[in-house]
Amino acid sequence: MRILVIEDDPVLADGLVVGLGLNGETVDAVATCTDARAAISTGHFDAVLLDLMLPDGSGLDVLAEMRQAGDQTPVLMLTALDETADRIRGLDVGADDYIGKPFDLDELAARLRAVTRRGNGRAAPILTANGIALDPSKMAVTVEGEEIALSRREFSVLMALMERPGVIRSRQELEDRLYGWQEEVESNAIEVHIHNLRSKIGRSSIETVRGLGYRIGTLR
Repeated sequence: MRILVIEDDPVLADGLVVGLGLNGETVDAVATCTDARAAISTGHFDAVLLDLMLPDGSGLDVLAEMRQAGDQTPVLMLTALDETADRIRGLDVGADDYIGKPFDLDELAARLRAVTRRGNGRAAPILTANGIALDPSKMAVTVEGEEIALSRREFSVLMALMERPGVIRSRQELEDRLYGWQEEVESNAIEVHIHNLRSKIGRSSIETVRGLGYRIGTLR
């Protein structure tokens, strides 16, 4: 997943970038409402972690603007506020879930998986297609029951394809999923990851749609 962290505490923001990165996520972080609006308007994210109290305004205003614009990206609130009313307001404005500070990183990662799973219109935690099973919580993949070792980025590409079986994912979509703002992307990076995946899960598992992108077969 590609995640946007909107958090003005630099220690917490850096910890989320590193910690979620170790879980295989691609994470970008901003510290203000202004930068959050710019990031949301120019990039695609699978989920947003949103602090309520920011230096130049309320995170809830950013959330309200997202929903008014039709942006359905899952949003999980990060809040140190203990009052139930604040959490209720956030949920009513359009947040999908919340977690109070301090929090456990493993619980946060699980909540992110849950809100993005619902956002993709599925309930099952395991993705399956054409004999392939992918478990996001364990970063594990099996093919016909045999576990296959994948790199973090190979796993992310496969997960992106399996989240929307039968749907073409463009090279740009996959690059956005894998690489953050500060990372340099080689011109053939996606092609290399697809080649490596095919060598591990079967060459016919991923279809190239010339000029458009890649897709994986429908669920069964």
